[in-house]
Amino acid sequence: MKGNEAIAEAAIRAGCRFFAGYPITPQNDIPEYMSRRMPQPDVRGVYLQGESETASAAMLYGAGGTGTRSMTSSSSCGIALMSEIIAWMAGACLPVVICNVGRGGPGIGSIQPAQQDYLMATKASGNGGFRMLVLAPSTIQEAVDMMGQAFELAQKYMYPVYILCDGFTGSMMEPVVLPGMMSDDAIAAERKKNEAWAITGRKGAASYHRIGAGHRPGAERPSLEKKNRDDWAMYEQWKTDEIEYELYRTEDAELIITAYGVSARISRSAVDILRNEGYKVGLIRPIKVHPFPDIAYEELDYSKLRGILCAEMSIPPQFAYDVEAVVRKRARIDTCLRSGGEILERSAIIDSAKKLYGAI
Repeated sequence: MKGNEAIAEAAIRAGCRFFAGYPITPQNDIPEYMSRRMPQPDVRGVYLQGESETASAAMLYGAGGTGTRSMTSSSSCGIALMSEIIAWMAGACLPVVICNVGRGGPGIGSIQPAQQDYLMATKASGNGGFRMLVLAPSTIQEAVDMMGQAFELAQKYMYPVYILCDGFTGSMMEPVVLPGMMSDDAIAAERKKNEAWAITGRKGAASYHRIGAGHRPGAERPSLEKKNRDDWAMYEQWKTDEIEYELYRTEDAELIITAYGVSARISRSAVDILRNEGYKVGLIRPIKVHPFPDIAYEELDYSKLRGILCAEMSIPPQFAYDVEAVVRKRARIDTCLRSGGEILERSAIIDSAKKLYGAI
């Protein structure tokens, strides 16, 4: 399947029954697929194209408030337009899923793939200093698997969850194994769990969810500061419960390549080539880029490490800043970068790694 279409189908199979979006390359296939698929008899979902990205996000806000599994998708500058409403959804503690299929920037940029939204996704998706769980697939199969995981995490924490993809993964095609369809009974049971807080439109309802009230559904309304403190405690707990990363051939590595998403996929093959040439190189790949997996870098043996190479499709680097923050000058850090829709090439990673390997 094409990546975008696989993401859309995986969301439906995970119980998504509301999608609102707006066309923008390179994620157009997601709303196009949803527009066909949602009305079909085996789904009976709702698809809406808003008049803008902002309107689509506001529709997601409303649907999320009913307890329905809901999502939106866009690309980079489109997600930036949604940022105000994303902050409102974090403020209202709504369990929704947001998928960003990244393109080159800043501004309208280019329609080609990029990883220039890392800081927006992990640090500042809207006002108020909130954070979200951010999942970053490196293959279409991972993107499929993460859609189900994202809806479960959103429901578990009563909070928006973010999929940080890229135009490369969204546009390419490869074989995938799709999960089974969430049954009508399971969807009904999920909705029933949300009855205590979900908006019904019923007059005289015993309880209701005051959208934007700044508290978790079903809980007594605290002060906004207490809500901020409660959220902070949740973010800190994520650092224990939600860290997810991959270590590849790092056991005896003298040089570490680190990357996420499609850049990690390219870097992994570079590691294999370098190993075959006798270079002791390994890969650290954050699977969730927020919370950042500090522990993966803390556990490195810096006494034998020649350096760390950060590979990403962003200029200036963004992911590298989180790496630098945890490494704290214990090792030399170099970068291998492309941006603005230019694809990172394996040969560039190999050349950069060899240079760093021999430079120390």
